[in-house]
Amino acid sequence: MIGRALQQARVAAGLTVDEVSGSTRVRIPIVHAIEQDDFSRCGGDVYARGHIRTLARAVGLDPDALVAQYDAAHGGRPAPTPAAPLFEAERIRPESRRPNWTAAMVAAIVAVVGFVGFTLFNGNDGSGGSVDVADGSKPATGKPAGKPTPTKPADPKPDPSDSAIAAVPPDQVTVALTAKEGKSWISAKDHNGRLLFDGLLLQGESKTFTDKEKIDLVLGDAGAMQLFVNGKEVGNKFEAGQVQRLTYTRGDPGVGVG
Repeated sequence: MIGRALQQARVAAGLTVDEVSGSTRVRIPIVHAIEQDDFSRCGGDVYARGHIRTLARAVGLDPDALVAQYDAAHGGRPAPTPAAPLFEAERIRPESRRPNWTAAMVAAIVAVVGFVGFTLFNGNDGSGGSVDVADGSKPATGKPAGKPTPTKPADPKPDPSDSAIAAVPPDQVTVALTAKEGKSWISAKDHNGRLLFDGLLLQGESKTFTDKEKIDLVLGDAGAMQLFVNGKEVGNKFEAGQVQRLTYTRGDPGVGVG
């Protein structure tokens, strides 16, 4: 049985349930239930498969073999549309057809800041009379110029955050995920229900999904994820180990949250 195999592997590895829960972000009651072959607390087959994969990796078992055993015992798993080709199509195809808004915005900001700095600096150099009045005295004529020429201050660098937000095309929904606080299983679908991704996102890894209408997400551990929707960060209001179903559309990140 799946639960028996996971429990024996955990004991053989010298791990407690608390330690496995802490490393996988799968809550302790769910770990206990799975080890008893009780998958009702997982919230469905999709979550059960994700938890089985995560726990199997934590105790050193082959996750594919255990998931296959689970599918055989629960009527099999529907064959999804291959995730990688669809995901790459959604990421690569729109980028090759739309302008590079990020580079354009950064170049525009640099040009404006450079022009303002150049104008202010030249205006200070050319207003000799006003400078003399401000200083209160004129330099004596005939003295050798021994003072060093003041260096021109460097132009301030533009803040790239605003340009990055402006780079998001308004006619699409863009969702970017980063496993910031730990690893998490995630699933993403487009507006037609096609599977864009189904798997584990390790800590430090990121995924970006785009669609012309909406993106449906399932997060196995929502508390571990950093989420950007349409170029704006969505404040993390989820607890560690919390499973969340989310839907995002074009416009404000808060629109359509499930």
